[in-house]
Amino acid sequence: MRKLIEFIRSVYVVALFVALEAVAIGYYARSTCYTQARLLARSNAAAGAVHGFSAGVRRYFSLGTENKALLERVAYLEERLAQYDEAANIARLRKYMTEIGGSKYRVMTATVVSNSINRTQNFITINRGYGDGVVPDMAVLTPGGAMVGYIIDCTDRYSVAMPVLNTSFRASGKLEGADYFGSVYWDGADPHTVLFGELSKYSEPKLGQEVVTTGFSQFFPEDVLIGRVERVSMNETRTAFTVRVRLAAEFSKLTDVILVENRDANEIIGLEKSEGVEEYLRNE
Repeated sequence: MRKLIEFIRSVYVVALFVALEAVAIGYYARSTCYTQARLLARSNAAAGAVHGFSAGVRRYFSLGTENKALLERVAYLEERLAQYDEAANIARLRKYMTEIGGSKYRVMTATVVSNSINRTQNFITINRGYGDGVVPDMAVLTPGGAMVGYIIDCTDRYSVAMPVLNTSFRASGKLEGADYFGSVYWDGADPHTVLFGELSKYSEPKLGQEVVTTGFSQFFPEDVLIGRVERVSMNETRTAFTVRVRLAAEFSKLTDVILVENRDANEIIGLEKSEGVEEYLRNE
């Protein structure tokens, strides 16, 4: 009973204090215009703070909905972009197959997942492998059809290519519009240029002239663009030119590639290594 009385007394004291404070504030507010203005300003500031806090709380709890909407929008745009890229790849494939002859070659696209240009033995990894129909010796070209390299090994899902920017790389090239050909290789110096050597002294290469593949290679179709003549020099014996070629492929920006398989390559290689050919060579 005594505790109840003490509780009532404490509530009474608090209520009396609040009432007296209210009376004092009211009296103070009515005392002068200045004090009324100050109280109004203070009350407006307090109300503004409360309103701002309330708005901030509402905005915070609405962020989840806004973020979800943004994520859905991003996913939609990524899907549209993937569809666009696929359509562009299909268009490039059709154009390229028309140019090189679709019956002799099998063509597909791939994406570069790893690439280096600052070593002497550079390699490129792509996101397609045996499971996608990729096999060793397929040519690798840029989306525009310029030489990149050729496939040397595959797993079910990935493949590794040896690019022209590898000192072990060799290909046969020729001057566009001429019958003179030579060997294309990289000296490990500049990732933007390769050497075109063993070129006849009668070839008369010109600055800016295109260098393309010969078609003698088991990897590349004929007339694949390699690059353009940048510098010409004669060897010490003055029997052949060595040409510095500016590559058409920009390896530092390589993200997508075209893969090309010569359907006749295995048959040709098998014939060249056949017992009949080896027996003929033994009897010579």
